[in-house]
Amino acid sequence: MNDELDEKVLDVRMYFFVPYNISGRQMGIQAGHSSLRYARLHAQDNPEVWDFVDNHETWIILNGGTMNEERDFDGIAAGSMNRIADDLLANDIRFSYFHEPDLNGGLSALCFLCDEQVFNYKVYPDFIDFLKNIHNQLIDVSDSELVEGYSVEYKDWVRFMGGVKNVFLRNLIKDKKLA
Repeated sequence: MNDELDEKVLDVRMYFFVPYNISGRQMGIQAGHSSLRYARLHAQDNPEVWDFVDNHETWIILNGGTMNEERDFDGIAAGSMNRIADDLLANDIRFSYFHEPDLNGGLSALCFLCDEQVFNYKVYPDFIDFLKNIHNQLIDVSDSELVEGYSVEYKDWVRFMGGVKNVFLRNLIKDKKLA
């Protein structure tokens, strides 16, 4: 993170993924379960949790799709909620989850905290817009060509975004629908 961002207090939100096929009321209840587990798991060694509780408290509940514990021959989870959990774990993101006993123990909520570098597209634009601002011109290349052709700028953008975890989280929540 650069010095300018270190001094700035960033807005923080808690994001949730819940299954598509439960009621709106149940989605909120499942999100509540996972948020309490998040606090229990992460508040002791993470002052960001208390900052969130004291100063932010915004929840964003997203449609996580399906819950299914089964895995294919390659170990890939059948349920999209389960794949999201695997991805959060693989990317070393602090998160919590809840399995609802009344839904046959299914994964009914996931949650994590993130700062505005993940969700504020005006101040922290996507890489293509970041490049356009630097070069003051339209750039018309595919996503894979972007990172390859502008590797120095991409590293600068990742730093500007707060690191690879924030870039992962931005890609995770991008284009997801509210639950």
